Amino acid sequence: MGAFLTVVRPGPFATIQDLGRFGFQELGMPVAGALDPVALRLANALVGNPQGTAGLEIALLGPALRVDAPSVRITAVGPIVLTLERQDAPPQPLAPYRSHTLQQGDVLRLGAVDGASVACLAVAGGFALAPVMDSLSSYVRAGIGPLGGRPLAQDDRLPLARDGAPDGPDVELPQPPDYGAGPLRVVLGPQEDRFTEAALATFLSVTYRVGSQADRMGLRLEGPALEHRGPVDIPSDGLVTGSIQVPGNGQPILLLNDHQTAGGYAKIATVISADLPRAGRLRPGDVLSFQAVTVEEAEAIRRRQEQAITGWIGAIRPVRPAGGVDLEALYGENLISGTVDIVHGGSDLPLL
Repeated sequence: MGAFLTVVRPGPFATIQDLGRFGFQELGMPVAGALDPVALRLANALVGNPQGTAGLEIALLGPALRVDAPSVRITAVGPIVLTLERQDAPPQPLAPYRSHTLQQGDVLRLGAVDGASVACLAVAGGFALAPVMDSLSSYVRAGIGPLGGRPLAQDDRLPLARDGAPDGPDVELPQPPDYGAGPLRVVLGPQEDRFTEAALATFLSVTYRVGSQADRMGLRLEGPALEHRGPVDIPSDGLVTGSIQVPGNGQPILLLNDHQTAGGYAKIATVISADLPRAGRLRPGDVLSFQAVTVEEAEAIRRRQEQAITGWIGAIRPVRPAGGVDLEALYGENLISGTVDIVHGGSDLPLL
């Protein structure tokens, strides 16, 4: 029989993604992988998986999935609406950023993604699918990956690696992760010398808007044109996720996970790795700006990001019972000092 999630409504664009297909760019194979790797890592932590386990990346509007297994534990991370449909019961909203244990026949409807381009769904144990070139990431443009590298389709049956949900309580993140705000930080180059001083100053001082041509390959940005110094094209060389190319029209293109592996447009800058999850969440119409940092600063920022992710995962806790008292949190409060304040006429009462 097996254990499956069956697609009863596919949604416009949901794909299976892990953290990427590494080691094959010399063959022209993009890395692909989750646009928001932080969300995938946190989702996996919430269901007890290794952080790189493949999940579903959901764009715009999510699928509806029926549980064809004795039980399954799931979680969604990102700004997405979840609804549980259970036989003989009214539809029930489910919260993201926490796990939920679903039963045979339940239907999970994942609604609109609002506030970012993507959200992530993880299941305990992951999907029992064969990797392609050491990865379960989907590269849709070339049809490479699980399910033939395509998005979910009606009646797909996603095999689960576990026959049932793991033991233990459901868990939650106390607060959604804070990705930070402000400009996307970049390291200039590798071809900043191909642009005029005025172009570099403009690039680092103006606000751009994400245009309508935005997908997993990249974002075309709209703003003041950047002037090249001399010929526009260069001999094709390697590209990385976060490269910012500037073609002849002077409008930057920020390359994302499904980017080509080489190109002949000069690159004015590269988004640092710590800010790639923020870049991957951008949608058409969003505005952004850039700030230059050094390589050393970028490495320090990435180290701080990893410390933050470790802290978020360490803060995961069992879900508080509805209407009940969280004794663990209660015992952690300094009740004695609050009592002393009351006795001495203090007005600041402890929050329990």
